[in-house]
Amino acid sequence: MKAFFIGLIFLMATGLLSGIGILLFPLVIVLGFFLRILLALIFVVFATWLLGKFIIFIWGVIFKGRQSSA
Repeated sequence: MKAFFIGLIFLMATGLLSGIGILLFPLVIVLGFFLRILLALIFVVFATWLLGKFIIFIWGVIFKGRQSSA
């Protein structure tokens, strides 16, 4: 009888956790969508910053080259 109740408790817990998982699945999909947008935004900001650093570096190389040759 003890094994039956342990098995029944296990099945009820498994059913409860799977029910919670089914209810949270749309939330996981929405969070994945927002995470994709957030990562794209972070990439755009990083690429813009990297482009600015590159332009400042090239600008410094060009103007240092002009001053030394003049």
